[in-house]
Amino acid sequence: MAIERVFTQSGPDEERYLTSLRPTRLDECVGQEVVREQLRIALDAALKRGEPLDHVLFDGPPGLGKTTLANVVANEMEATIRITSGPAITRQGDLMMLLTQMDTGDVLFIDEIHRLAVVVEEFLYPALEDFRVDYTTESGIGGRTVNFALKRFTLIGATTRAGMLSGALRDRFGLLLHLDYYTEPELVRIVRRSAALLRIPADHAALERLASRSRGTPRIVNRLLRRVRDYAEVRGDGTLTPPVVDAALDILQIDCLGLDTLDRGYLTALMKHYDGGPAGIEAIAASMGHERDTLEDVVEPYLLQIGFVIRTSRGRVARPVAYEHLGLTAPKSAKDEPGLFE
Repeated sequence: MAIERVFTQSGPDEERYLTSLRPTRLDECVGQEVVREQLRIALDAALKRGEPLDHVLFDGPPGLGKTTLANVVANEMEATIRITSGPAITRQGDLMMLLTQMDTGDVLFIDEIHRLAVVVEEFLYPALEDFRVDYTTESGIGGRTVNFALKRFTLIGATTRAGMLSGALRDRFGLLLHLDYYTEPELVRIVRRSAALLRIPADHAALERLASRSRGTPRIVNRLLRRVRDYAEVRGDGTLTPPVVDAALDILQIDCLGLDTLDRGYLTALMKHYDGGPAGIEAIAASMGHERDTLEDVVEPYLLQIGFVIRTSRGRVARPVAYEHLGLTAPKSAKDEPGLFE
């Protein structure tokens, strides 16, 4: 049976909640100093020349603000943004409809751009380089190709799997920006702003507790804030304190490092079914009843970041610190396995 998690809850209400907390200007953003500085220079230069911004590619784990930054760019350029995703564009005609609607300076944001079909990706190349497309109106002998001139626009792509992008597509972006996990002080600043917007009374220690269990991810800290607020209103006086945060997150089964049931399920499968590894990701996914992509995109990045798991040429390996966290005894092979984290 698949394991559910609070971190990936979605729906119209959840999305409206998260959208309401997003910054709208670059100066309002917290963290990602290098990315923000590069964007600021590029935006100021484009505005000074009166030109659209170069095409931008954001890569990094989910929840770090790729969509937020795309909207910020559009706001800074005072441009219209159109949002879609790689899986939603299945035919050249889908992309053609979007491109012909773009006005000069408009922003087209494609989330999960690594999942574009090859035929769609190749159709996009001349649009990015020369702002034109060759579109075949009909198939077969009677078909004809029409050259459409496009207005100069900015494409912003977002991906959690930068390694799956083709070199040809990557080379057509003028700005390649990588987003890293946020530090705990940065997350405290983010959740303090969110609590103020939602008018949630909270002391600093409670916000620190939330930040420390949010996996370095703004989306997660904002989601947990909502869950903890619900608990505080039902079981307390509505004020967030460290005991309230701890009690709420215990109910959600989120531990002191921010690991939830899915993370612990992954580690348990690796340790108990495969003696800590090495084990292939397909085998782990089959043991858990989850898709490989879910584990690679959502679970593994943070476990790799904190040193609980490493990837070797033979598969995934659990490190001794992961055994210690789960209260298990590491086999001798885990201690002897060479890796990055000792």
